[in-house]
Amino acid sequence: MSDEPQPQQPTEGRPTGTPEAAGTPEAAGTPETAGTSEAAKPSEAAKAPKAAGTPKVSGTPKSASAGTPEATADPSGPSGPSGPSGPSGPSGAARTPGSAPAPDTARTPDTARTAEMPRIPEGPRTPEPAHAPKAAHTPRATYTSPAAAAAAASAAEAPGAPQAAGPAAGPPAGPAAGPGTKRPKRPKRTGWRRIFPTWRMVLGTLLLGAALLIGLFFVGYSMVKIPPANALATKQSNVYLYADGTEIARDGMVNRENVDLSQISKAAQHAVLAAEDRDFYTESAIDLKAMIRAGWNTATGKGKQSGSTITQQYVKNYYLAQEQTVTRKVKEFFISIKLDRETSKDNILEGYLNTSYFGRNAYGMQAAAKAYYGVDAAELTPAQGAYLAALVNAPSEYDVIAHPENRKAAEARWNYVLDGMVGKGWLSQADRTGLKFPAPKETSGADTGMSGQRGYLVTAIKDYLRTTKIATSEELEAGGYRITTTLDKKKQDAFVDAVNDKLMAKLDPKDRKADTYVRAGGAAVEPKTGNVLALYGGIDYVKQYTNNATRRDFQVGSTFKPFVFTSAVENESETQDGRRITPNTIYDGTDQRPVQGWSGGSYAPENEDNVDYGDISVRSATDKSVNAVYAQMAVDVGPEKVEQTAVDLGLPTDTPDLEPYPSIALGTATASVLDMAEAYATLANHGRHGTYTMIGKVTKNGADVFDLPERKTSQVISREAADTTTSVLRSVVQNGTATAALAAGRPAAGKTGTAEEDTAAWFAGYTPDLATVVAVMGQDPVTAAHKSLYNVMGLPRINGGGAPTEIWAQFTKNALKDTPPTDFSLQIQEGSEETAYPSAEPSSSEPTEEDDQDDTTGGQNSQSPGTNQGQTDGGTPTGTTGGTTTGGTPTTGGAVTGGTTGDTSTGGIPTTGGTSDAGTTAGTSDGGTTGDTSDGGAIGTPGGTFPQLTTRRPLDE
Repeated sequence: MSDEPQPQQPTEGRPTGTPEAAGTPEAAGTPETAGTSEAAKPSEAAKAPKAAGTPKVSGTPKSASAGTPEATADPSGPSGPSGPSGPSGPSGAARTPGSAPAPDTARTPDTARTAEMPRIPEGPRTPEPAHAPKAAHTPRATYTSPAAAAAAASAAEAPGAPQAAGPAAGPPAGPAAGPGTKRPKRPKRTGWRRIFPTWRMVLGTLLLGAALLIGLFFVGYSMVKIPPANALATKQSNVYLYADGTEIARDGMVNRENVDLSQISKAAQHAVLAAEDRDFYTESAIDLKAMIRAGWNTATGKGKQSGSTITQQYVKNYYLAQEQTVTRKVKEFFISIKLDRETSKDNILEGYLNTSYFGRNAYGMQAAAKAYYGVDAAELTPAQGAYLAALVNAPSEYDVIAHPENRKAAEARWNYVLDGMVGKGWLSQADRTGLKFPAPKETSGADTGMSGQRGYLVTAIKDYLRTTKIATSEELEAGGYRITTTLDKKKQDAFVDAVNDKLMAKLDPKDRKADTYVRAGGAAVEPKTGNVLALYGGIDYVKQYTNNATRRDFQVGSTFKPFVFTSAVENESETQDGRRITPNTIYDGTDQRPVQGWSGGSYAPENEDNVDYGDISVRSATDKSVNAVYAQMAVDVGPEKVEQTAVDLGLPTDTPDLEPYPSIALGTATASVLDMAEAYATLANHGRHGTYTMIGKVTKNGADVFDLPERKTSQVISREAADTTTSVLRSVVQNGTATAALAAGRPAAGKTGTAEEDTAAWFAGYTPDLATVVAVMGQDPVTAAHKSLYNVMGLPRINGGGAPTEIWAQFTKNALKDTPPTDFSLQIQEGSEETAYPSAEPSSSEPTEEDDQDDTTGGQNSQSPGTNQGQTDGGTPTGTTGGTTTGGTPTTGGAVTGGTTGDTSTGGIPTTGGTSDAGTTAGTSDGGTTGDTSDGGAIGTPGGTFPQLTTRRPLDE
């Protein structure tokens, strides 16, 4: 190898030259050998082989890579900034092989001190690497300890110091000490810092995102065009079909009459602005704050809300479809901005008022004013305008005629609108204070193809689709659907015929004002499938807008009582004195008898016509609909349990006035006819319940578009509880208040009912194949107020056993005429006995209850309701047949005995002696066969008190 210096390549982080010469002990020698003749020979030092295993001596961290031989030999660390060799770098000075090049212009702080030292003779210049950058700045000085500096100075002055080592002892070489070196890399982010982006990344992302959004906005604004006007006029019809494919109706006929803004009263205009967009005239087309707020409220479970301005709503109504898609929202956004720039606010408001949907198939303020109040839009008062404005928010729900149960919500919205008008200065507080809620007219005012039953059926179907969340109102308004229902056309026609024959044909509205109050509603459900087969909503949808089949504002009356008994059997309830409740349990049926065991205050309900029944069995109390018995039974069972049983059977949990009080037994709840039909269908189906359905399928363009909910049935109550109730309700048809139902000509069970003040009369009945509920209601056609049914059809009153039961019988007979009669298959409660009925109907010549029931000493004088209650004697009353048992221990002597056919009962505790025999005063039997319980009166002696016959033993003992 030649001694001639070789070109050196720069290395990163340390001086150029051979690794051995760059601060290694092997190249620079150890402290002991420093200054020897061998060490003074630069060429030999450069060629000295690396000693194996000799460790590198480390000094201070930065000088280890750039120290001179003398410095690196010192255990204390590298020498000072410069060595004794003078200036370093490729400036033309002689280089010793292995020496490190240094910048030719930069000098370290110690250069002046080393300038006077002898220079090494120049040798052949080594070409400077082409890529080596010139040092434009002074190399970064490294820290040198005082000890290291002193050692370096002594080494430089020592005699015989090798001058050839000078280049290696030049200025310190840090990262930028030599030509061609690179700046150090930024330390890598470690630990948790790696998780978060740097501020440069965040700022860059924000700037890039903002630029992207701005670009997208301009692209979207330029691409989206305002579509042609009158797009809503091309709206498709929804077609509604019976189960067999026969058309019911189609709702494509749009009731709309466009008017100028000047033809709409200022009060109505301000009402809509107060309801929908109070800052319409001052804000832009898009309210970003409202949109963000609505999105946040929807996401956080505060209900689906809209952040749209009137401009956005108008664009949706007039130019776009109603589907909830991202594409539609994007188009709505850009069209709204363009429209706001190109059209005046008045024109936008006019278009909005002419296209908004107000319910009753009315589009626009003019059509709505006609449909609800029979006036032009220019004549609308502030109160009327506020109600119509409230409808825009929820047309189907806030129509207080179609949904009387929602009146409170509608009035709250109405008040909100009026308060907004006052707040904006559009209505004075004085005028606001004097306003009363303006009830809309009862008729819809327009046919639009919905006359007769069609309108009732369509509204019921729409409500069902919406409440079950199969389809939204917006989707239905978009149109184009073929909706096949479960309704049976033959049964639907049979229902209409039955109501006309048994009720409407007998009315004379011209001569009897009471006949103008009459309304009728009905629903029929198939127990096994839950399919709604027929609905009767009213005489004519155009004449009477309210759907009487689905309204929830009339009390159900005594048709609720079977739910109380069902709950008693289901919960194995007992009377106050510990007797299990069965069809044969004896209760005290005294009129206005205070209920025992209720801590909520005194409650003593009246019986119908104030009849006293005395001792009476549950079966007979059901036949005669005795309020005193069932109010007590509700307390015995527990009103909360009764309420839960009603819900399990099918009543909605939000049924108005379904409250856990003793009065629940009397039917104070206001369930709909359809709700009651669903609950009775559960009884007919042996306690298995599945929610009713009205929809078979929904298609659009030939394909199914909605997934219908799968009907799931469950045993909500035991079969014994349902079937035992059925056995009791069969007695009501055979011997009780519903004997008119026998005209159906097949086995049937049911219960009559009358609302408070006779405002409604009900019959709820079923066969094994069909459960049907019928109600006749009284309502003023002008004010919509509930009215009593006195003098209707020229009769003193209408009760459940009259027109409702007669309608039920005719409908059931015709609806099932092609179905073979089937009998009930019952599994009744253990310990109770099924009643056997006579094969022929009772004749009027048979003894009545009044003939058979005698007064007893100290007993309760019972007044028979007579034949008006439908009560007949199905057999011969018996005395001691079936055995006699002693009833209790008299306090002052005497014994009380009593007995009935197939049953034994006890008398009571007389407070003063005496003997009374109840055998001959047992009353009228319910079935006339062994196993039935008589309706005997209370037994005792003068001065005796018998609250609920507390000494009687359970009848199954």
